[in-house]
Amino acid sequence: MGTLRDLQFALQLKIEELRQRDTLIDELELELDTKDELIRRLQEELDRYRATVCLPGPSAVSAGAEHATFLSYFKASTAQLEDRQRAKRKTVISDPFSLDPVTLAMVSQRSFDKSQESQRLIQAAFLKNDLLKNLDEREIRALIACMYPTTINQGCYVIQEGTSGGHAYVLEEGRMEVTRDGLKLLTIEPEDVFGELALLYNCTHTYSVSAQTDSKLWVIDCKSYQATLIQSGLTSLSHSMGLLSSVPFLQSLPEDVIMKISDLMEETHYTEGDYIIRQGATGDTFYIISKGQVKVTEKKPGQEEQIVLSKLSEKHWFGEKALLGEDIRTVNVVAAGAVTCLVIDRQTFKDIIDGLVFDGSHEVQQSHEYKVEPDEDCTLLSSSTLSDFHIICTLAAGEFGHVDLVQVKTNIKCLFAMRVLKKKLILSNGQREHILRELHILMEAHCPFLVRLHKTFRAPECLYILTEACLGGDLCSLLKDKGHLDECSSRFYTACVVEALTFLHRGGVIYRDVKPENVVLDEHGYAKLIGSRCLKKVEVGKKTWTFCGTLGYMAPEIILNKGHSVSTDFWSLGVFVFELLSGGLPFSGSDPMKILTATIRGIDQIDFPKNISKSASSFIKKLCRSNPSERVGSLRNEAKDIQKHKWFEGFNWDGLCKRTLNPPVVPKVKHPLDSSACGHYTEDLVELCTNWDDF
Repeated sequence: MGTLRDLQFALQLKIEELRQRDTLIDELELELDTKDELIRRLQEELDRYRATVCLPGPSAVSAGAEHATFLSYFKASTAQLEDRQRAKRKTVISDPFSLDPVTLAMVSQRSFDKSQESQRLIQAAFLKNDLLKNLDEREIRALIACMYPTTINQGCYVIQEGTSGGHAYVLEEGRMEVTRDGLKLLTIEPEDVFGELALLYNCTHTYSVSAQTDSKLWVIDCKSYQATLIQSGLTSLSHSMGLLSSVPFLQSLPEDVIMKISDLMEETHYTEGDYIIRQGATGDTFYIISKGQVKVTEKKPGQEEQIVLSKLSEKHWFGEKALLGEDIRTVNVVAAGAVTCLVIDRQTFKDIIDGLVFDGSHEVQQSHEYKVEPDEDCTLLSSSTLSDFHIICTLAAGEFGHVDLVQVKTNIKCLFAMRVLKKKLILSNGQREHILRELHILMEAHCPFLVRLHKTFRAPECLYILTEACLGGDLCSLLKDKGHLDECSSRFYTACVVEALTFLHRGGVIYRDVKPENVVLDEHGYAKLIGSRCLKKVEVGKKTWTFCGTLGYMAPEIILNKGHSVSTDFWSLGVFVFELLSGGLPFSGSDPMKILTATIRGIDQIDFPKNISKSASSFIKKLCRSNPSERVGSLRNEAKDIQKHKWFEGFNWDGLCKRTLNPPVVPKVKHPLDSSACGHYTEDLVELCTNWDDF
């Protein structure tokens, strides 16, 4: 018995020891999770610091050497990097480019002779490059054709740090060195591309490139790059829509539906003898021949050989019965040589066509009509002039001026924001068209989830833009304070942005710059989108090609110059939700090109933090689909699909629109109503601005 007691006692000791170990393991796992989160945040900080070093193209130096070089530079520039990290993410917009056919043809069809060997070298360089390898074969050929040669003597600079660039280069002969502040970063060898970021927008080079030996380069400028891709996109869109419009049972569909079908059709290639359709098989796919020819054959019972029934070529179609229901193929369709077909399956087609009945009722689009009702502010402002406003303080500084908090002399309780923009800065930066477009759109927009534009004044030196004052701060500041937001808060602010986007999209307007910096809180805690130079109205069934938005937020079709429409806002919305929930961006990197290439690779390559729930993760991934027409919000039910998603389950959309919901945060806004310290606007020759075209 004594021995049994000893064993029982020993067993109890072991059990207690195991329990303590389990407790210790749980504590260590919790500590590990905390450290993982800390590592993730530190990695994001490091990525932000690295953003100042924009390295061109592939490097000939080893990864270890490049890393050591970077670290030495990093230590020497800590103060400068910290200043940059504190700066807000900048909206980038490429210079306006004419889309008229004459200009496009003139720029994109320029061609320079080059040998077969040079063409192969340039193509190989493109296919090695993280950005350019995403272009299709036709686009690459067209870009190679318009590249021109240049030679650089030893010791001369191709790119100088601090200058603006509009060219990209492929090195064919020689060797080049990349430096920053005199520190060598890497060596460029033949078949390398560099300077490619300048093809997308007017960026300032953060490095210098000089020739170590006499060198030969092939050059492409940003205008030729943009024109070539726009021309290619327009031609491809016109061709596919022409093919679809030639099919009798599709001819009655609206143009925007035809474009959506075009976007969702996949281009498939076949070679001689390939069976596209096999007799007896079950099919759910419809085909239109884009290029080449096919044979339609049939094998009858008891016969060995197939009978050729007909031959079909470009603009012919087959398999249309599969769109209506399950179809047993009664014939073979075989490629007679190289064939390209546009292909769509039954479910995808059904999702688009079934939506037409829904769209006709306008149930979703008209569910929340925001009526413009005269209020005290509007009455007060109807006859006001610029001299009627007193300046209380400056709220913020911007790229083209600043924003003042102002009040009206006759009613000091009415506060407004006055954007003061310097015309000279707008014109010198080529932003006239974007500013005017923003003002035109916002003057017509009356939505409680958009910051209201009340009035605009014009003077010789400045534009004065009067808007409502939202003094609760922006979501970027809220994120900095909290690190990340909980699901309930994120859901509320996302819903506010969805309502603003739905209102804009209903009018055919794209926002193109959804991010926390552009979402502000009013005194009640409701979120509103501010004005943006990225706003643009796009006709139904059309696309636009401007490179526009914020790196890390912009959709792949903008980066790749494929043409975009309202669907691009849903991609940005997905990134927005990810950042609210995690405090970081899904697409990041040590320089702008890494951010862009991470975006192109897509959301499926991203590891989601543990604090993003499965339903939120599903919502983000459905918003960030690579094909714009597949994104939630772009489908047949439009905004209704967003409202119905599981992440919004139980959310009171009606209460949001009626402003009966309690916001997550009610800002403590102190109204500075002491007018004794007010300044005023002194510029002469000020007039009310109702037609901004006369700049």
